[in-house]
Amino acid sequence: MNEQAPLTGEDYRDEDLALVAARLAAVRRRLAAAGADPAALSVVAVTKGLGLAAVRIALRLGLVTIGENYADELVAKAKRLAEVEAAATPSWHFLGALQQNKIGRLVHLVSRFEGVDRLAEGERIARLAPGARVLVEVDCTGRGERGGVVPAAVPELIRALSRLDLRVEGLMTIGVRDDAAASAAAFVQVARLADDLGLAERSMGMSGDFELAAAAGATTVRLGTALFGPRPPREGAARRDAGSLAAEMPE
Repeated sequence: MNEQAPLTGEDYRDEDLALVAARLAAVRRRLAAAGADPAALSVVAVTKGLGLAAVRIALRLGLVTIGENYADELVAKAKRLAEVEAAATPSWHFLGALQQNKIGRLVHLVSRFEGVDRLAEGERIARLAPGARVLVEVDCTGRGERGGVVPAAVPELIRALSRLDLRVEGLMTIGVRDDAAASAAAFVQVARLADDLGLAERSMGMSGDFELAAAAGATTVRLGTALFGPRPPREGAARRDAGSLAAEMPE
């Protein structure tokens, strides 16, 4: 039951479904223990680096929001899913930074862009998909080593994106690798900033820190390895496609 090969193919076994279901149940117990209401907290099933099997399992378990970091991978999975399960209707979320030349391939598939941190990125999305739903990515680390806008610059970016007729629904952030205290502080800061700006959505927390995010007021957590287990190694080209350290973080 605890042994599972990476879900790299299109098909899955009953054992795979049962294992992911057990992990999801464990996640929900941990969220409840952290003081969150699991029924009120959205889970983005992050399937980057995995095959279509992971997407299909997520949908079977009622996880209809699927997160991807790589544009080419998302497009290919969406196309193939429509071929093998025409009735499946996931809500695709694009996570992290996005290269300008990839946006046109995504706007008709993605229901929310999580991680907008540049006006130029917002302008391109707005030209191709007026009214698109976005989250602004915030970097509370002060280290300048990943995507995200510093907290002080968030209000002006939101105003600029809103003038483009984009629907800024909330904020997104990534915790600090191997530093629980810094991650918890970042999550609290982003939640307070969202409150101050009247934004409802706070996409915070991944597989290694989702309990901290839930305790701080996350409305969405992004989970990959906590649900699907370890991913196989990726080639460098796929990392360049994402264009940010966020693509390398273990959701």
